[in-house]
Amino acid sequence: MIEDGDDEAVNDDDVAAEWAAMVDDGDEGGDDDDVAAEWAAMAEDDGEGEDEGDSSGAVNRVLNQDEIDSLLGFDADGDEDGQRLGIRAIINSALVSYERLPMLEVVFDRLVRVMSTSLRNFTSDNVEVSLDNITSIRFGDYLNSIPLPAMLTVFKASEWDNYGLLTVDSSLIYSIVDVLLGGRRGTAAMRIEGRPYTTIEISLVEEMVHVVLADLSASFEPLSPVNFVFDRLETNPRFATIARPANAAVLIRLRIDMEDRGGRLELLLPYATLEPIRELLLQMFMGEKFGRDAIWESHLATELWGTNIEVEAVLEEQFLTIGEVMTLEVGNTMMLNSTTDSSVQLRCGGVSLLQGKMGRVGSHVAVNVTDGLPGQTS
Repeated sequence: MIEDGDDEAVNDDDVAAEWAAMVDDGDEGGDDDDVAAEWAAMAEDDGEGEDEGDSSGAVNRVLNQDEIDSLLGFDADGDEDGQRLGIRAIINSALVSYERLPMLEVVFDRLVRVMSTSLRNFTSDNVEVSLDNITSIRFGDYLNSIPLPAMLTVFKASEWDNYGLLTVDSSLIYSIVDVLLGGRRGTAAMRIEGRPYTTIEISLVEEMVHVVLADLSASFEPLSPVNFVFDRLETNPRFATIARPANAAVLIRLRIDMEDRGGRLELLLPYATLEPIRELLLQMFMGEKFGRDAIWESHLATELWGTNIEVEAVLEEQFLTIGEVMTLEVGNTMMLNSTTDSSVQLRCGGVSLLQGKMGRVGSHVAVNVTDGLPGQTS
């Protein structure tokens, strides 16, 4: 590469010299000599610049517009070339695609039906609950996207030993307060912005949250018994941090309509909270078993019943030291304390199973099983 740069520099010098000679032959003015000298100096500078490269011998070069567009993810027409190249791909690399949990959709479909009935009884009004979507999001991104003012409820899943977050937006808060305090139907709920929530508003919303958490527990009941317990109610998202900002979570958006009033209810469950029942949530339908074959299990059970095993009848056991065992010789006698009325233990693989009495049947020594071992249930 460098040798090519030297050749190009030499060619530029020759061209400059030829131009200088042509100027000298054609014109006699001093200005032309100055111009030729400048051309020669420029050729020398270009040659030196091309010789400069990195330590590996590669010569630096300037990218043209097409190459720049290609790096930035634009096609020849100036439009974006999808999300696979350039800055668009770098930005999207921060987005993580999480696994789909089919049974979670079944659980929240059941929650919608149960909540519709519960909130109708709670408000004595016509309430419609609908499921907007179920998405995956980072916990920090969700906290930054919560429209304020809002009430954030932190609840704990006792059996899973982790937490979740329930967000009630301001529209739903004012609607619930208006309905429970006897607001007239057909009028939109009054919203007074710029002030903190009163004690009455917080108490009414807390009662609604208890109803929602009870319905959520009932929705998970067929899949896995769990009890969601109310922990605290916050109005500042910073005080409702239950996971690291980069942790993944499942966001469920619910819409609650009460005629011309209503609002949104958002439920956030970190993936760490759902980890104890992850295998159950991956099922495509209720009761699906992973990696199990009922036919093979039945055949294995049949063969196990026909397997031959060795059973030991132990009349008595004695404990000796290593020194006593080493002194034993052929002809020594060991005295046993067992009598004809002593019980005999039947063992299989070192595990005691039954006990009985020693006897004889014909020419065979036999054991009459009398009972199981003490403390063993039949």
